[in-house]
Amino acid sequence: MKLLIVDDEELTRTGVISSINWDSLGITEVFQADDGVNGLEMARLHKPEIILCDVRMPRMDGITMLERMEKFLPDMVPIFMSGYSDKEYLKAAIKLKAVNYIEKPLKPSEIEAAIQEACDTYIQKQHSHRGETMHSLETASNLALQLTLPYAGNSEAIEHLATELQLSLGNATYFTSYVVKTDTSLESTTTSLVSFCQDFQNFMSEYRINCIYIEKKSRYLVYFLISQSRPQSQALSAAGQYLKDYFSGYGKFCMAQGDVLCGISRAYQSYSSAVILLQSSFFFTPGILLTSELLQTSPDSTSDIFSGSVEKTFSDALSHGDQENSSQILEQLFNAFYQNHNYLQNPVKDLYYRLFLCIEEAYRQQKITGDGTKDSIAEMIEGCFSFQDLHQILSEKTADFFHKAASASEENPTIFMIKEYIGKNYMNETLSVKDISSHVFLSTSYVCTFFKNETGQTLNQYLTEFRMEKAKLLLRDARYKISDISSRVGYSDGNYFGKSFKKYSGLSPSEYREKNMQ
Repeated sequence: MKLLIVDDEELTRTGVISSINWDSLGITEVFQADDGVNGLEMARLHKPEIILCDVRMPRMDGITMLERMEKFLPDMVPIFMSGYSDKEYLKAAIKLKAVNYIEKPLKPSEIEAAIQEACDTYIQKQHSHRGETMHSLETASNLALQLTLPYAGNSEAIEHLATELQLSLGNATYFTSYVVKTDTSLESTTTSLVSFCQDFQNFMSEYRINCIYIEKKSRYLVYFLISQSRPQSQALSAAGQYLKDYFSGYGKFCMAQGDVLCGISRAYQSYSSAVILLQSSFFFTPGILLTSELLQTSPDSTSDIFSGSVEKTFSDALSHGDQENSSQILEQLFNAFYQNHNYLQNPVKDLYYRLFLCIEEAYRQQKITGDGTKDSIAEMIEGCFSFQDLHQILSEKTADFFHKAASASEENPTIFMIKEYIGKNYMNETLSVKDISSHVFLSTSYVCTFFKNETGQTLNQYLTEFRMEKAKLLLRDARYKISDISSRVGYSDGNYFGKSFKKYSGLSPSEYREKNMQ
């Protein structure tokens, strides 16, 4: 903490400073001033927590100085010192909640005891403020949650919460909602989100707008801007930019601004309009703020794009090794869907799921081991934050297929069957050489020798490598905990998985994640 000594006697100031062990009291900086006027200036400049001041001083006495100081340092703790036994001054000190009144000549032990008590009082004040702030934020979040529900049976709850927050909500109140979606869980950032909300509230108060928020489903944040007059476009633009600047530090995100609506019963409609807009965000570049004005233009939509002709044409191109035609198909898809709010996510994801299956089928036709199962493909698609992510993966998988098809000599059918079986069962901890040999109707010893002669790797080496590569993919996805990843790739013992991964990659799972998530 910082302490300010205000006394018109220089000997008193220097004597106090030299006689006290400030470090033992937790005081890191000590400032001094020779009267009340200079004391005010020093307080504004350094913002001390504790004020040790004389009562009677020229130009401005201690009582007047502290009364003015309390306006900009409401939590500072004063200690008076004086050589006058003046009851009126003592009463004023009590009114200002001074923790102690020390009479001159000063004794170091009395000063130390008074400062220690002042430090404790300041800490108690801060704890009390934090408790009040957290309660207020909890109440505000509860109110925001109520506003995301249709206004009907919850009107009494809204009124009660608004009263507790001293917010005036009625038929003349304007509501504007913002919904933010992130690609990572917000559970670990709760403290910083609370701090940000307070900063955002202070920022919006310049426009006479209140702000409350609620976190939903660990990846969504809903902000309600509340004002007694219709917010100007400048204020809404500033709010959107403020939110964008903050969430740009949290990886991928997208936002939607709901309609500006008047009346407490229509707050839910503002929220609903933002949710509807946010559904289209999948087709736009992450970091965008969607508004109804932005989506007023209606791009063309192709009605037969989901008919099945696209996947047949794509499958034929893969089967015939026609990379140019497959690239044209992918380009047509991108042009059709990118920044087009006429489509819904799920039908598009379903189409791309079928196209991924076309690639896997082409691998089987070419007797080349693919790298996906139906479950892993569905999981990969669900992990795509935007259409751009999804399309990029499909493009890369397609290019990868043509590269492997061109460079690989035809694989032995038995080796193909073994690799395919491992690709479908690697997540089973009990997967063994015996299981693999049974699948291809060969003896265990012969399978091991045959696989080594054909590939240059033992079966166990190939299985470990396959599992480790799958683990790498999962580690790049922040949604999965490391403890869950180990079981997903066939290791029930997390410690053994960690050792195996480090032996394979040279990094621990956490080190690999940190390096590849940057």
